[in-house]
Amino acid sequence: MQVLVINPGATSTKVSVFDEENEVLKANVAHSAESLAGFSSIVEQAPYRRALIEAALKENGYALSGFDAVCGRGGLLRHIPSGTYRVTDKVIHDVYNPPFGQHASNLGSLLAKELADEAGIPAFFVDPVSVDEMTDVARVSGFCGMERQSFFHALNQKSTARRAASSLGKAYEELNLIVVHMGGGVSVAAHERGRVVDVYNVRDEGSFAMDRGGSLPTNAVIDFCFSGIGKAEAKTTLESKSGVYSYLGTRDFKEVIARANAGDERAKLIFDAMIYQHAKDIGAMAAVLKMDVDAIVLTGGIAYGESVCKAIESYVGKIAPVLVFAGEEEMRSLALGALRALRGGPVGEY
Repeated sequence: MQVLVINPGATSTKVSVFDEENEVLKANVAHSAESLAGFSSIVEQAPYRRALIEAALKENGYALSGFDAVCGRGGLLRHIPSGTYRVTDKVIHDVYNPPFGQHASNLGSLLAKELADEAGIPAFFVDPVSVDEMTDVARVSGFCGMERQSFFHALNQKSTARRAASSLGKAYEELNLIVVHMGGGVSVAAHERGRVVDVYNVRDEGSFAMDRGGSLPTNAVIDFCFSGIGKAEAKTTLESKSGVYSYLGTRDFKEVIARANAGDERAKLIFDAMIYQHAKDIGAMAAVLKMDVDAIVLTGGIAYGESVCKAIESYVGKIAPVLVFAGEEEMRSLALGALRALRGGPVGEY
């Protein structure tokens, strides 16, 4: 069986073809800032991106009629449990009327359905960022009406958790794991016997990341928001211009490490602070699991940094063994989810 996988990002659309579990085509279609400037919303980009996907497939000798399914990246959809879902009209409605805001990944389901419909095959999405398996007690924030929500790197977290379980010779559903995804954003989650029962929301909780502030002092945030700036500017600053970027003016973690190693004391402080906050979050999730933790799993692009992983382990290594699976396998995770569905596995109802 062949599956076409589509993963739209802010500046590119990743396209892969999988023949069973083997990735036989990998393409990264870049989008310049100029080419996207004329669109007033993310969803308006769909025809432009679709044309480029079709061109890439044609260039490499693939026709839509040769695929058994199309699987797209899930975006900021409604909260749902983990799993593979068929793209339905309800999904498309929420792509055009996004409940949690616009993001390029929202286009994954739309593009998958358009291409699948043309070929007469099913369209799927897998583990969107809005996956929600939290317990009721974990939702309580401390202020009624402002409850905690689940937004995290669900696709890579779930995939990496299964890889970690396999390396331990057990099923994912048998283990308690703490998974830390470290990239442009950071999410730390408690996986209890196959369910993510609590997570530090990647959008506004937990450790700071490369350009996100994480949990910030409430009174300082209030003062900032009433300092004369508008709501849009406040959101943009806190969501994409805070974190490491606000301290060091870079979103490149390799640069942070290089500057710290070269004697830049401020870079060293920010590096240490981020490691410190990651470790605190891991400790909190260990408490969620009542200190019954089989492994702590580090993943994402920043996990390639050996110094990062060793520094985190120096804090939390006594809780459980630390396993490292650097990078992410989003395309493979999407393909495997679609293949499970094609082979008769469960398909969720959105």
